[in-house]
Amino acid sequence: MFAIFKRELSSYFSSPVGYVVAAVFTAFCGIFFYVQCLYAGTSNMYTVFQSMFFIVLFLIPLITMRSFAEDKKNRTDQALLTAPVKIPSIILAKFFSALIMLMICISIYLIDGIFLSFVAAPDWSLIFGNIFAMLLMGSSFIALGIFISSLTENVTVAAIVSFGLNIIISMIDTIASTVQWDWLKGALNAMSFQTKYSNFALGIISLSDVVFFISVTALFLFLTDRVIERKRWA
Repeated sequence: MFAIFKRELSSYFSSPVGYVVAAVFTAFCGIFFYVQCLYAGTSNMYTVFQSMFFIVLFLIPLITMRSFAEDKKNRTDQALLTAPVKIPSIILAKFFSALIMLMICISIYLIDGIFLSFVAAPDWSLIFGNIFAMLLMGSSFIALGIFISSLTENVTVAAIVSFGLNIIISMIDTIASTVQWDWLKGALNAMSFQTKYSNFALGIISLSDVVFFISVTALFLFLTDRVIERKRWA
């Protein structure tokens, strides 16, 4: 498992993908931090975290699009599937390598906080809470992206479909506001990623929100396992 994890993580930096994702994340975070904190004259980074929610929707598909699709395209998936490694270990290796890539990007929050501490008193509990929230939410999007990647051998298709689903997920609140049936509106609101992430951004850590993101992550990793297992015996 560690060998696969090491290979997957190094692949982000043996191609432009890892550098592009990190650069774009850093650039947008820097812009939002300057405009919404330094220029606005506030130490409250809430709006920065809220704005970065939508940037993550764009970037995570770039991180996950190659997970299984590229192996299929290069016909290296059979070698991987016949290796003496269990399928869940393969999936987890790819998942954690993508999560580490996201963690590298998110580390910019710490730099912002340190910079802010020279001119104001940042709320570190809020910053660390949002780092935790971004990792939780990012885990769900990563698991979804890996699942989509396992369904195709075209990395572009994997990225576009993942991005499209991420957009739909981000619009759940808007969709719920147009629904007339209370039971359906309640169900949609219960699945709202943005609402749950906003709670974390405000410093409200709810066990139900944590369980929600962990459950979504586990669900898509399980579905990926089913897809790969079927592929192995096909």
